[in-house]
Amino acid sequence: MTALEPHRYVVHPSPVGDILIVTAGDGIVTLHPFDGPLGAEIERVSLQLRALPEHGQTDAAAAAVAQLDEYFEGERRTFDLPLDWRLVRGFTHDALLAVCDIPYGETAGYGEVAIAAGSPRAARAVGTACATTPFSIVVPVHRVVRADGSLGEYGGHPEIKQYLIDLERAAGE
Repeated sequence: MTALEPHRYVVHPSPVGDILIVTAGDGIVTLHPFDGPLGAEIERVSLQLRALPEHGQTDAAAAAVAQLDEYFEGERRTFDLPLDWRLVRGFTHDALLAVCDIPYGETAGYGEVAIAAGSPRAARAVGTACATTPFSIVVPVHRVVRADGSLGEYGGHPEIKQYLIDLERAAGE
């Protein structure tokens, strides 16, 4: 991305709440549900990006909206979106890539993801990666569960995690 390409954002309603989609160039920089005021969320993202996103649709955001709608309708099992990983570094990147390999409708433990990411002792770091991902839903961190099979928090919203897991299991039947 050059300094001349602005960051753009759209807000898309979904069954789990409003989803903020921020793009730069032809990639998605962040895509996640939020539950506070939009202004506060834009400010938080602006601090991460060191730039203030402008409201506006892009091709990448339009693709994300279409694919999210298909997912929530039970018609899409994988996402094919241009993700811009600029906000993700090191092991977090490796962990999130491993999360992408968890099949639709299934779950994996934090320890299993750590092994898949190449660091078998990093289960807690996987938890941090999932909690701080800029890409919710499209990188399916909701599929990562505790070793005992319990859900965990999912950003303080375990009900959203349960909804997403139930949606996938129902669509898979």
